[in-house]
Amino acid sequence: MKRETKQLMDSKFETLKANVQEIIDLIAAKNDREANNKLLEVSETLDEMIDFAEEDEEVREITRYQVLLNQLHVKINGEEPVDGE
Repeated sequence: MKRETKQLMDSKFETLKANVQEIIDLIAAKNDREANNKLLEVSETLDEMIDFAEEDEEVREITRYQVLLNQLHVKINGEEPVDGE
């Protein structure tokens, strides 16, 4: 069971990586509205992932993505994110 959970989490990180790249590509294309929509979607996914994280390494990796998403939010919106966003 634990092995299946790890494989599922690894798969989620691969999807997460692709989604973050999509956000970066949208920002580069000056498509801020779509980038922001995708960022919100990915943020929700991260929130779900942290609820199910079992290993410290998973939590650390999720936290890295949360920091990156906060930086992308600032890049898109030109402002500091509000707590909880």
